[in-house]
Amino acid sequence: MVKIKPFKAIRPEPTYAGDIASLPYDVLSTKEARILGDQNEKSFLHIDKAEIDLAEENSPYAEEVYLRAVSNLKEFLKKEWLVQDQQEQFYLYQLTMNGRSQMGLVVCASIEDYLENNIKKHEFTREEKELDRIRHVDATDANTSPIFLTYRDEEAVNTLIEQWAADHAPVYHFSSFHSVEHKVWVIDQSIIIDQLRHLFEQNVTELYIADGHHRTESAVKVALKRKEASPNASTEEEFNYFLAVLFPKSQLAILDYNRVVNEVIPEDFLEKLANKFDVEKVSSSYKPVQPKTMGMYLKKEWYKLTIKPDFMSDDPVKGLDVSLLQEYVLTPLFDIKDIRTDKRIDFIGGIRGMEALSEAVDNGQFTVAFSMYPTKIDELIRVADSGKVLSPKSTWFEPKLLSGLFIHDLESN
Repeated sequence: MVKIKPFKAIRPEPTYAGDIASLPYDVLSTKEARILGDQNEKSFLHIDKAEIDLAEENSPYAEEVYLRAVSNLKEFLKKEWLVQDQQEQFYLYQLTMNGRSQMGLVVCASIEDYLENNIKKHEFTREEKELDRIRHVDATDANTSPIFLTYRDEEAVNTLIEQWAADHAPVYHFSSFHSVEHKVWVIDQSIIIDQLRHLFEQNVTELYIADGHHRTESAVKVALKRKEASPNASTEEEFNYFLAVLFPKSQLAILDYNRVVNEVIPEDFLEKLANKFDVEKVSSSYKPVQPKTMGMYLKKEWYKLTIKPDFMSDDPVKGLDVSLLQEYVLTPLFDIKDIRTDKRIDFIGGIRGMEALSEAVDNGQFTVAFSMYPTKIDELIRVADSGKVLSPKSTWFEPKLLSGLFIHDLESN
């Protein structure tokens, strides 16, 4: 059973919510973030990606970046663009994209639950990315971006959340990146807060990280460091919890996470593919509609690739389409073994459409593109429950949770 906790959020004054809310720091390059920050002095990127306010030649991991994040956070508070609530509360965060909505409960989740594997991961993390957020959390004394968690639907929880949203007006309501509609409600009644806490503690056995593995690991390591420094500190100290938004799994959508490769294509490439796949030329772009199939764009032609039955797998990781591409194409035919570091491969989220794949090849930047069938949320949960991890770049969740709508103050300063 999992523990959730209300908290005193630092959040935008309602007039400024749409200006402050930004895409997460880790889905934007520094160049992209700098452009957005230059256009908007209230963008949360000035706090979450503070290198945009320093000279371009500076490293994004320089000490002054984290000091600037602190000073910018203080400035936002001084100008009352951000204000802190006076009582501990839960919040609801609804995102609507292309007519589909997902409603999350904004809470503080327990570091202890993560250490005891009640909050499960499906992805490895990279040390340099962890270190960046550790330094950011330590400097700002806050969790500035929420972790995206999911759980198996619990009817009583869904009912409470839906009823609260129906009976109360949202404090924020605006549209932002990719025309996504964002609404936020405040749950400030202690009886509802207690009911929600009880339901999670009694009925929800696991939470799963959908997105935010580096932020989670960083929050945990900050907590462990602070525990070691203050062994007599209460278990209820704020550093024992991290900012999270919890969504029932039935409401979530994972988009395809496609691959593009820049490598010389051998003359017998199609013949080699035919050893493991049925290869069929198609008249237009092929977006897979069922698992064990993928599209391929090569020399201005689209192909449908279907894995042959002898090479399928029931393993929760090896059986995924992204794993099959890795095992039977990327590694043996291109010698691409680590897709996180190999510069010959890149990734295009499904939100950008099929045209982005063909354009990447036609403009000469890449030589071949692969359109993938998206990993399903139940497959992610199956992998996490098995104690295994997905291949890198296996999931692309949309819509993205915006940063800046909620900050969790660790209250150590």
